[in-house]
Amino acid sequence: MTAETDELARAWRRDGAARRPAASTAPTPDVSRRSRLGGRLRRHGARGAEVAAEQLGNVTLRLQTRLKERAAAQRRLSAIVWARRAGYVLIAAVLAWVVLASPVLALDPEQVEVTGFGTVVEPADVAEVVAAHEGQSLATLPSSRLADELREVPGVRDATVERVWPRGLVIELVSREPVAAVPADGGFDLLDSEATRVGHVAEEPDLLPVVTVPVGKGNERILEAALGVVNQLPVKLRNRVEDISATSENTVTFVLRNGPVVDWGSAEDSALKARVLQVLLKSDEAADVTEIDVSAPTLPTTKSA
Repeated sequence: MTAETDELARAWRRDGAARRPAASTAPTPDVSRRSRLGGRLRRHGARGAEVAAEQLGNVTLRLQTRLKERAAAQRRLSAIVWARRAGYVLIAAVLAWVVLASPVLALDPEQVEVTGFGTVVEPADVAEVVAAHEGQSLATLPSSRLADELREVPGVRDATVERVWPRGLVIELVSREPVAAVPADGGFDLLDSEATRVGHVAEEPDLLPVVTVPVGKGNERILEAALGVVNQLPVKLRNRVEDISATSENTVTFVLRNGPVVDWGSAEDSALKARVLQVLLKSDEAADVTEIDVSAPTLPTTKSA
């Protein structure tokens, strides 16, 4: 190619470039719309974030308020629970004081009623036992132990104790009534039905039979046999017995006041022997009888003067 040709080519390119419109720097409509949309989105996003933050703040504030209210309610509930517990403790303490230490339930000896002294139990001895518990709460007073203490009183066979609220007692004694007397120490020991000594008198008692039996170790059963006979007699017949003697368990004999001598034998069949004796004493022949033998109750015998 020649220089002339090169020249023409360059001129043509310049001419073509001159004919092409210059590139515009202004944005195209699509780009402009996208830009405005992006701006609106950014503004809406920022506004939404602000709204979300505000809403989150409100939720957090409400949550904090609810938590505070719940904590306050829990404190009030705890205070009520502890107040109730304190009230229960106070009530329990008051009740314990009333039951254990106050004079409301304290035993007053003036409000103690005692029955069953009989003929040998000294009221002063019983009063002394009761007085030892004066002022003790009736709720904690061991009635069984008090009854045991009363059984140690001379002449008391048994005792029952019943509380009478708020400050009294009812005491029922079973006395050891003497059924016979035995010579001892220049006088007479009074014995109950169990051969327990319940008293001592200087002179022979008028209404009790005097028992004469061998004394000493090994002879206890003879005394028990004689007292067993007395216990089996009806009251009216028992009151007529004046003297009882025995040399063995099978040779019990007693004398009736204004009546004959009775050979009783052993303590066996005593109920039958008592009925037979009563029939014989009521018979016409009894006036002249000096001795009645009921040791064999089905074949009784009598002797006259």
